[in-house]
Amino acid sequence: MFFKDIPGQQAVKKRLINSVNEARISHAQLFLGPEGSGSLALALAYAQYISCLEKLPDDSCGKCSSCTKYQKLIHPDLHFSYPFISKGSAETAVNYIKEWRNAIAENPFMGIEQWMEYLDAENKQPNINIAECHAIIQKLVLKSFEAEYKIILIWLPEYLGAAGNSLLKLIEEPPAKTLFILIAENYEQILATILSRTQLIKIPKLADEELKAYLIDNGCPQEKAGRIAYLANGNIAAAQQLLAEDDDDLESLFIQWFRLCYGRKGVEINDWIEQVANARFGRENQKSLLRFGLQVVRDCLMVNLDQTSIIKFESKHFELNKLANTINFENAPLIIKGFEQAVYHIERNANPKIMFLDLSIQMMRNLQLKNVNSQLTINE
Repeated sequence: MFFKDIPGQQAVKKRLINSVNEARISHAQLFLGPEGSGSLALALAYAQYISCLEKLPDDSCGKCSSCTKYQKLIHPDLHFSYPFISKGSAETAVNYIKEWRNAIAENPFMGIEQWMEYLDAENKQPNINIAECHAIIQKLVLKSFEAEYKIILIWLPEYLGAAGNSLLKLIEEPPAKTLFILIAENYEQILATILSRTQLIKIPKLADEELKAYLIDNGCPQEKAGRIAYLANGNIAAAQQLLAEDDDDLESLFIQWFRLCYGRKGVEINDWIEQVANARFGRENQKSLLRFGLQVVRDCLMVNLDQTSIIKFESKHFELNKLANTINFENAPLIIKGFEQAVYHIERNANPKIMFLDLSIQMMRNLQLKNVNSQLTINE
């Protein structure tokens, strides 16, 4: 993995490169960034740069023996730990290293949901078990094979649980030239004892323009890239999934739901919920659907404020001017709050049928609200 292949994150890249060139590499670092921010890819590029035998000023050479092995994820001094579905108490991450390498080769920006698809996990919950922690200790007490540093990347240490306490001494006082790089998404779910022993490197989500440029560079038409970048909300993995899907379907699904809620058609809403709450539709599509709804509400308010010049885009599935008649300053805050809470609940594995049913009931009620505050009336 090269720094140049990762969109945006220029400040983080510069910090990491400088730490190597100035010999200020911390032995335990925590890369903390939201899903799809590129934190795993940055960790891979950083590890490759540390071990590169012919470093360039701003990236790995890509030609030395170390880089060649790193690009195939087979360097003997590069180790991985990640959540997996254990089929027995003795299983460790190495049992799934083939699937891991294939997943990274296909998508270094993947999230936990995409990784579980590689493992055919269905509804099983992944974790990093105690056997994996013992395996990490056994690997790292050995001398490095050929590189200056032994490096272990622990992806999503949130899944360590209490087993992570067995790694505390090793993280705090590792053998010489041993580096821990932890890649996390949820600060609150990491053991406090691990947090206190790592140097925090915050990785922000990508800006819309950075993600848009990345999509255009990968062959996406400019107009569609802007739409996807907005819906993905800085998440590269979500953007890739939207790119693979027909985003027109997403729009038509939302406007169908909107009209059903406005018409208070409960039976048909239930059929719609069955469609979007299906496991095949996926959490990322559910979140993208709601984020598209947030954009529609925003654009409707811009129409009501006569600020159409800053509207993100028009849809062939509906006329925004007509839709804006149903969105006003009385119901828009309630609708926005409902959508944002729904995204939050989806990210935490809420039951999608219950969540969308509750949200639909809210929508039916909110769409009946009129502007009652005369100070917010547009045409006064």
